[in-house]
Amino acid sequence: MSTHGNGTGAQTLRPHAEDAFAHELKALAAQDDRPRPPRWKLSPWAVSTYLLGGTLADGTVITPKYTGPRRIVEVAVSTLVTDRALLLLGVPGTAKTWVSEHLAAAVSGDSTLLVQGTAGTPEEAIRYGWNYARLLAHGPSREALVPSPVMRAMAEGMTARVEELTRIPADVQDTLITVLSEKTLPVPELGEEVQAVRGFNLIATANDRDRGVNELSSALRRRFNTVVLPLPASAEDEVDIVARRVEQMGRALDLPRAAEGLDEIRRVVTVFRELREGVTGDGRTKVKSPSGTLSTAEAISVVTGGLALAAHFGDGVLRPSDTAAGILGAVVRDPVADRTVWQEYLETVVRERDGWKDFYRACREVTA
Repeated sequence: MSTHGNGTGAQTLRPHAEDAFAHELKALAAQDDRPRPPRWKLSPWAVSTYLLGGTLADGTVITPKYTGPRRIVEVAVSTLVTDRALLLLGVPGTAKTWVSEHLAAAVSGDSTLLVQGTAGTPEEAIRYGWNYARLLAHGPSREALVPSPVMRAMAEGMTARVEELTRIPADVQDTLITVLSEKTLPVPELGEEVQAVRGFNLIATANDRDRGVNELSSALRRRFNTVVLPLPASAEDEVDIVARRVEQMGRALDLPRAAEGLDEIRRVVTVFRELREGVTGDGRTKVKSPSGTLSTAEAISVVTGGLALAAHFGDGVLRPSDTAAGILGAVVRDPVADRTVWQEYLETVVRERDGWKDFYRACREVTA
């Protein structure tokens, strides 16, 4: 449920995109004089600007929500203008959920029409359910029907989101085929159907790297336009993403400024990229990769945890001793094979690197 009109006065730990960036969305809407598709809050140009960032004519700064190729965002937004659903595909940590949420917030003003995919997601989560007290008392009726987020989006011309589509069982996934191809959702118990009104579309996210993945049927995959989100192209891009997201999260948690620990953020990103890619940044030394993905999202988690340590058990400045344990936890998923990979990386790369002595000692201490 969105916090619009919450009225409680409590600070939300993790506001929805449309709440956290309401001032940016309002500024864009005020200056957006381009054509808007039916029921869109912004034009496709303004939606792209919201995702990629920029400065408006009145001086309002729109912060970038996604750092990556502009064309990827433009293709994603253009897909939502058509009757094709959008599938954001990528390895874990490529900001699929983040992009999905911000697209829905910019297009529909509401990112909360969400189905979270898991191995236990039932068909009712995509179609509809029933209020069983009313169903038993009065039989099938509109009043007894409980609409899913997808049904609501169809009826109201909004954007629905399905996270981790490939974690949903294959037979439940295929519930979407009729919705996406016919733009209808039959309710045979009532002899009715819900027809999608203009403005409806669906954004799904998926990855094919984790365990527990269910392949999409070819029939369902054809209903999507697939956009692959790559890992950050450069170390500086990844540092920028991590610093920006940690800063946003840190404000809600009253943590120190991420900018104060930029050197340590750069070090975490360097370690993750080198282990992920199997080679040092200068290309001179090959290293073994651990079993985990070491994604940007995990780097954000390591830095956020480090800032909490620095705030509550240090002097408020992010240091190697604050990030070392988090890095160890992210790298060593397999206690035998990954530990060997990590120790070899420490001794052959980190130990010999100028300016990394404190980091080496902190890592050795938590690894021992």
